[in-house]
Parts: sequence; structure tokens; C-alpha cells
Amino acid sequence: MKYRSTRGGVEGISFSDAVMMGLASDGGLIVPESIPDVRSVLSQWSTLSYPELAAQVMQPFVDDIDPEVFEALVARSYAQFQHVDTAPLLPVGNVHVLELFHGPTLAFKDIALQFLGELFSHILAARGSELNILGATSGDTGSAAIAGVRGKPGIRIFIMFPEGRTSPIQERQMTTVLDDNVYNLSISGSFDDCQNLLKTVFSDLDFKERFSLGAVNSVNFARVLAQTVYYFWSWSRLGCPKAFDVTVPTGNFGNIFAGFLAKKMGLPLRKLVLATNQNDILARFFDSGVYQRGPVGFSNSPAMDIQVASNFERYLYYQLGEDSNACRAFMQNFQNDGQAVLVDRSGAFDWFSAGSVSDQQTIECLRSTWTESGYLADPHTAVGLHLASQHVDANIPMVCLATAHPAKFDSAVAQAVPSVSNSHPTLDRLEGQATRKVEIPGDPEALKAFIEAACQNAR
Repeated sequence: MKYRSTRGGVEGISFSDAVMMGLASDGGLIVPESIPDVRSVLSQWSTLSYPELAAQVMQPFVDDIDPEVFEALVARSYAQFQHVDTAPLLPVGNVHVLELFHGPTLAFKDIALQFLGELFSHILAARGSELNILGATSGDTGSAAIAGVRGKPGIRIFIMFPEGRTSPIQERQMTTVLDDNVYNLSISGSFDDCQNLLKTVFSDLDFKERFSLGAVNSVNFARVLAQTVYYFWSWSRLGCPKAFDVTVPTGNFGNIFAGFLAKKMGLPLRKLVLATNQNDILARFFDSGVYQRGPVGFSNSPAMDIQVASNFERYLYYQLGEDSNACRAFMQNFQNDGQAVLVDRSGAFDWFSAGSVSDQQTIECLRSTWTESGYLADPHTAVGLHLASQHVDANIPMVCLATAHPAKFDSAVAQAVPSVSNSHPTLDRLEGQATRKVEIPGDPEALKAFIEAACQNAR
């Protein structure tokens, strides 16, 4: 398996090179040159444990790591998860909820970022090199990325987050990590501002090469690859149905693109329901074909407070028939004009349904789910449950992805069900701990200067 860029300027690179490159050097996103068809082996995977399944699903994409070494790497990735099933599937009303938050930071990002941390360590050790990770977070990616690489030799991590726009607990999860290789950077503005800074710095190819920059955001294909596994896991936990649907709370499109990839691999996944909050650029796109940036609105589901979805380009590449020129032109139009239009909406476009959910609907769904089923959801999962209830087919199982433990969003949960106890010992232990963060201007040159100074001081 080799990899290339959605914009055509990179091709023929190995899996490890794709992982280390992160964002493609031509500004596009890395994708595999082909997608394996796994239908002939699906039945063999139905009884595997989560780590065993993860190794099997991802192995066809890995061309330069010994299979036994890779299996051991994957097993280490899930050793810290707190549930025997890694990701349990629970019946809640007329849907099934897949809990993806039993990792070290209680968010679905752990599924991919524990794996990515192990993968980085393996590749760096094999190459005798170092890596400076630059990431942007709207909440959970930051703490999960930090947990995946804290204290690991040869790695420094710089995480940007919008000041005051993550939940207090999410910020505490990041800023209480005081390891010497961890740098938390608060930026005035929105997540989109942080993401724009990231892409601007990565586009300086000389700086990127000089400081060995790598990505943990879902621009890194390994992140998405690890997330495809839980779609196969859902299918096996459901009893291997001939078809099933999945509702996906999403802001950056990585969580749902992983389902798109699983479907292209041959998983009998019928429909992907895209659930987002008032920041509805993706819902509007699947309704109209118009991808148009709007102002970011801050909400009770902050991980979805995004107007520019970084993984959207991967989907677009496949929707456009893997035409790099067309993909590049679409993204250039969007960059220049703040909008672009997809004319042909046939084919894979039909695999999606989409909708947006208001803050009020989110709180009401959180409350009704607790009242009717005794299940306590976080607000992002509640966005998904609201949409899932509108798309349930009596003859087709519906899975809704649960993206975070509700204790990470105590304010929203208290607003919906104030009498319910909502805590987790992992989060309780953070109270009163020392914190560390650095406020920097939302300016690419200031960010590059900080990274350069940190690298020099670390030597």
C-alpha cells in the first residue's frame, strides 16, 4: 500500500512516511492509493477482541511494519482502556450506543491517539529521529494527544486551543500535564483560528522540515484509519447484520469519514447520519451541495464549534472520482471565496443524511434520554441521539457513537438533569493540581518563534 495527496503533489510514499508527513507537503491530505476490499474476511473477524480486530482492519494499509510488531503495537494502544470490551455497545431506547470514551482521557479521541502515540514511538526509534507535534483542539483532541505522547523520548508536543472555548475540565486535562515535552498554547479566537494557524505553519515547508513537524489532528491519516475499526466493531457486536446505520456526532468530519472509509472497504454499512450543532456547514453541504463558511457559534457541544472541517477534503476527493485537479480547484475556490459548490451529487453523496441540532434540542434530548432510558449522555452524544431518533428504521439497527463521558461536560448535563450525580474519578483527581499554559498571539510567526525557542531550550 502506498499513499498520495488529494491535491496530486505527493505520491508513492510508504505508510510510515505518510504518518510522519501528517499534512501533505502540497497542502492536501494523505490518502491511500487504493482501498482494500475486506468482504471475503469479514466473517473471520466477527469473534475477535477489539485489539485483535484493530490489527486486522488496519494491517492491509501498513506496508512497512512487520505484522507481529504491528499487532503488539496495537495491543499496547488499548491496554489502558477501562472496559473489558474497549468500546461497549449498549441498547438505549430504540438505538444502540457505542461508548468510545473508556480510554485515559474519557473521549473517543483516545481510540486513535493512543495508537498514534505508539506508532510515532515505533517509527522514531526505527529511524533514530525526533518529532515536534503541532496540534489544534476544540476540546478532546488536545488532552488525548498529550496522553498518547507525554514523556515519550524524541517527541515534543505543542497543542493550541481557543482560550475560554473548551470546557473547564477539558482545559484542566491538558494544562495539568507538566511533562517537559508538553506545551499548551492558548489562542484568542475560535478553533478555526487555531486550525488556520496550524495549516499556515505546516505550509512553510522549510520550517516544517527544519523542525520535523508532525500532526496528530485528523489530518493525519493514521488517526482516521484507527477510527474505522469501531465501525467494524459495531457490526460484530450487533451480531453481523446484513445492513446497519450509524449516527455520528461530528465537527471536523474525521469521525464520520472513518465510517465512509469502512463502507468503501466493504462493511455492510447502509447510511451515515451526520449530526452537528448550530455550526451547520456540513449539514448545509449535504442538503445543497454548497460548502459555505459561516461565523462560528459557541455552544454546549464545543467540539463541534467548527466551520471548516479539515477532513472534508478527503471525502471530496473520492466524491470527485479521485480527481486531484478537481479537488484542488474546489478547495482553492473555498479558500478564495468562502464557498464552493459541488455540482454532481450522485454516488457516494447518497450514503449520507445530515442535520443540525440546536442547544435547546441538545439539552432536551439529554434530559429525555435520561428520563426514558436512564442513560446519561454528554451533549455531543445527545446531538447524535437527537438525529438518530429521526432516522431510525424499524428493520435496520441504528448505532449512535458516544464521544465523551458526560462528566467532561458537567455544566450542560447539570442544565438538563440537575439532580443527577455526574462525576468520574479520573477527572476528580485533577482538582487542585498545578496547571501550565502559555498565551500566544494568533500569528503564525509568533507560533513559529515559540516552537523554535522551545526546541533550542530543550537541547
